[in-house]
Amino acid sequence: MNTHPCQLGVVLIMLALVGCTNPANPMSAVTRPSQYVAPSMTAPATIGPVPTTLVASPNSTGSIQPAKTMLTERAAHAATLLDNGQVLITGGFGRGNETYLDTAELYDPTSGDFSFTGKMATRRCCHSATRLSDGRVLIAGGFDGDYLADAELYDPRTGNFTRAGSLTMPRMDHGAILLDNDNVLLVGGVGTGWTFLAGAELYDPATGTFTPTGDMTVARESHTITKLQDGRVLITGGHQGRHSTIIVYDTAELYDPITGAFTPTGNMNIRRHKHDAVLLSDGRVLITGGSDERDDLGAFDSAELYNPPTGTFSMAGNMPTVRYKHIGTSLLLKNGFILIAGGARNAIIYDSRLNVFTVVPGDLGTATLSRLFATTTLLSNGSVLITGGYGIGQNVSAQTWIYHP
Repeated sequence: MNTHPCQLGVVLIMLALVGCTNPANPMSAVTRPSQYVAPSMTAPATIGPVPTTLVASPNSTGSIQPAKTMLTERAAHAATLLDNGQVLITGGFGRGNETYLDTAELYDPTSGDFSFTGKMATRRCCHSATRLSDGRVLIAGGFDGDYLADAELYDPRTGNFTRAGSLTMPRMDHGAILLDNDNVLLVGGVGTGWTFLAGAELYDPATGTFTPTGDMTVARESHTITKLQDGRVLITGGHQGRHSTIIVYDTAELYDPITGAFTPTGNMNIRRHKHDAVLLSDGRVLITGGSDERDDLGAFDSAELYNPPTGTFSMAGNMPTVRYKHIGTSLLLKNGFILIAGGARNAIIYDSRLNVFTVVPGDLGTATLSRLFATTTLLSNGSVLITGGYGIGQNVSAQTWIYHP
């Protein structure tokens, strides 16, 4: 539906909280999308209940169990594992019109409790949160009714946020990742005036400054960003434009931190945005789900694999159910399996050795498309914390779950 999470509010919740649109024009969020489908579009899977025959035994897949609720309802927030084992949860949006949040809370895995920590200087959703090598967390960009260029740092030792300068341009829904040289790469997203961004920049913790780096080959929002084992960064899919003018990409490109340049690599087999990507232990990248121009009506159950040595994508079979708006919720577990926990009512496990997806026992919602814009965090003990999000026809939630391997 090509709507944006950051201006949802009451009106959008009444219309089933269906996604990402222009935050500068809240009324556009409630406009149902056209049924346009590109002629070459691969047909999405039929949305339906998860087949019970696909559920393996709890001993092989682990299980999902409800945990204590957060102190605040959140979606399009960020969750970051700290060096002390706690999880920092920042910002997002809640229920109600323009409920962009400046609050932050900590999850303590020992007690299972949530507690408030210092407030951010700016309320924001759709931002990035990146743990630096010194343990601090860089909070950058996002949306609070305006497109944000400001950044701040959270210091776990004091529990406080302090301003950290400004990005080279306002951006939300961008990708951010810590490079091997300790700089943070921020790439793409949407900027002032609903401008889709090809530009990228670097944050240097040593100087506390943001500087431009090379531009992507195309402007992208709702893309993925994954650091490869050799230190390069893979960017896949995404879109620019909206409604009848939207362009969803099958293209991918690589960022080289040494040269600061982006170069094209092989194309995905399916054009997709609002999907997810995760690095496997063998160095390949698993791409899952997402959707076509129809948004939730065109969500995918398909998956594919990127092979860095050849620069090519190959299909990886189908997931048991469709999922989308689950970026950042796929994790490499300590046992080598991949947990994919967002964007659907059930989590799944991917075994890369067998190329098999298996449903994890335990529900994450009642709607087929649940846990949209939720977060997942791999805890120090190997369990996974799943927080917030919403579902089609369901409100923003403070609920959390724990995945036990």
